[in-house]
Amino acid sequence: MSYKIMIVDDEPANLRTMERLFRRDYQVVTANSGAEALQLLDRHDVALIISDQRMPSMTGIDLLKRTVSVRPQMVKILLTGYTDVGALIEAINTGLVYRYLTKPWNNEDLRVTVSRALEHYETIKSGQLLEMDNQRLRTRLKEIGDLVSEGLEQPVMVSSKKETPETNVTPEPEMYELLG
Repeated sequence: MSYKIMIVDDEPANLRTMERLFRRDYQVVTANSGAEALQLLDRHDVALIISDQRMPSMTGIDLLKRTVSVRPQMVKILLTGYTDVGALIEAINTGLVYRYLTKPWNNEDLRVTVSRALEHYETIKSGQLLEMDNQRLRTRLKEIGDLVSEGLEQPVMVSSKKETPETNVTPEPEMYELLG
């Protein structure tokens, strides 16, 4: 499966470098600002985003917070050239990022991180699909339970007559549907 990943950085050289690093294995979408990234996310089903932290107008954390409503299952990696302890703590504590990486990065480490992040994406996606199936089954089970309850609430007719072949009547087809 070919995943679509987005790279967001205000430095064109970084965008080109990461695009070259990933374009053989993934569909790569690039944006040079948080605003552009948000516009692109409306049009692209992105599995993973790698965003620089320090960008003009919108920080990486601000961008990642805003992406949650658009692509909640998307895995997020934050990249920065500065040791910004406050940003790191905020990103981790809010559960926004899968991983926090520093510039300059090691290409092989970044490849491995992206590969593992996409495995994490598959796990999240599978969990969401299972939850949707469970919800559908819970709804159906409740419907069946309601039908059974309705059937039990109706009075049962008991006859004191002794059944003979002439009075023995086969059940109505509706009874088979309820039992069915």
